[in-house]
Amino acid sequence: MQATDVAQQAFAMPLAHPAYPRGPYRFVNREFFVIAYRTDPARLRALVPEPLLPLDDTVKFEFISMPDSTGFGHYHESGQVVPVTYKGKPGTYQIAMFLDDEAPLAGGREIWGFPKTMGKPTLRVEKDTLLGTLDYGPVRIATGSMGFKHKTLDVDAVRKSLSVPNYLLKIIPHVDCTPRICELVEYDLQDLVVKGAWSGPAALELHQHALAPVTDLPVLEVVSAVHVLTDLTLGLGRVAHDYLAAPAAKK
Repeated sequence: MQATDVAQQAFAMPLAHPAYPRGPYRFVNREFFVIAYRTDPARLRALVPEPLLPLDDTVKFEFISMPDSTGFGHYHESGQVVPVTYKGKPGTYQIAMFLDDEAPLAGGREIWGFPKTMGKPTLRVEKDTLLGTLDYGPVRIATGSMGFKHKTLDVDAVRKSLSVPNYLLKIIPHVDCTPRICELVEYDLQDLVVKGAWSGPAALELHQHALAPVTDLPVLEVVSAVHVLTDLTLGLGRVAHDYLAAPAAKK
């Protein structure tokens, strides 16, 4: 293969058979179970990189089922998301994500910088309860529960809450393990259709694990919970802040 062919064909690793197809990526019947809780504000601030600022002391723990996603198939995901502000405007920042499918793990990390690692999340209905769980190996690290569809929510208000910008810290190392890319990436959820949204009484339990430190943001009080069914397109990213270029810009 000639060098020019490499440059023209290169998209993702491996060159001959990339781990995922090119975007955009459409999700049908994507199901969210999100529990908002209060945590230690000092610990939260230590995990949110400037120029982002935590909105308050709230964290959202998500359990997500994606039965129909372009190029990625059927998989589940779970993790912690923080409401933040960027230049005074509201958004969200992803702290950690765990999922059970290699293609979206590789694509999410390489394209946007999603903080994804392997885990075993589940989301299902058990009798009268919406139940989300997250295991890391054989160890249960999170359990969330909510009364199933106790209250119907305004879908327009939920759509608006999902339409804020989202932020990620994308880190790609150089061959000598120094950072070659270190960027704050912004992306949006596009062509968003909210098919239903509900709330109910909820509980969240987190457990310590050396390699999956979800308890670094401990649960002090559960604030609310929502269950949402959507169709959406995961928009491609844009660089909001380049950490490697920032020091040079100050000279």
